[in-house]
Amino acid sequence: MTRIPLIAGNWKLNLGPSQARALGAELAQALADRRDTEVAIFPTALSIPAVLGAVKGSGITVGVQEIHDKDTGAYTGTNSAHFAREAGCTWALIGHSERRQLFAETDEAVGRKARAALQAGLLPMVCIGETLEQRDAGQVHAVVTRQLSAALGTLRPDEAVTVAIAYEPIWAIGTGRTASPEQAQEVHAALRAWLRDRYPAFVAEQTRILYGGSVKPANAAELLGQPDIDGALVGGASLKADSFRAIVQAASA
Repeated sequence: MTRIPLIAGNWKLNLGPSQARALGAELAQALADRRDTEVAIFPTALSIPAVLGAVKGSGITVGVQEIHDKDTGAYTGTNSAHFAREAGCTWALIGHSERRQLFAETDEAVGRKARAALQAGLLPMVCIGETLEQRDAGQVHAVVTRQLSAALGTLRPDEAVTVAIAYEPIWAIGTGRTASPEQAQEVHAALRAWLRDRYPAFVAEQTRILYGGSVKPANAAELLGQPDIDGALVGGASLKADSFRAIVQAASA
């Protein structure tokens, strides 16, 4: 089965409303001629309304970078999945390594948030990945499958298949280091095999597994050419329209 490539840009804590609006408008124009590739962007929460207005009608979807697993309540400083959906978001980014490392987000919390996103009508994009120490210790498969199991464990097959999985080796995020295409493909293939073992065949066949970790125009084509890499979650290179466009073009090739 052919899976439609998905290129997502995580803007992290960058670009306030005016700058985000400008980049959104630039992307809407720059990506107007893309072929058979979905594009999603994740602005900071305060910039979401500005970006939604800038990309309206372009087919570019917008996501929220973080959600709580509760809809409402005394949870100062976080975001409700239902509120994000009402605002116009399509996606929720869940379990990014920065959330896990800097904000002590656990595997169990990631699972609760994935379910909360689905219940609110958002598509979860769940991030998983190992540290350099875990890779050197030969624990890659155990770590990423543990994280994936926690994220999808309570989901039915028809729910699990809507989740995009983003494999991001932590040692390659923002460091300039990138997993080789062969290293990335090996993990992606293992993740798809895990899905095949635990769900009906259509889940493994249709689920998109993205690679993230210093993805740039220079390495995008080789990474995206691997059979089990269905797109990319892009950090720094998504903050410039020209570099992000080049990665989208690599996926469309």
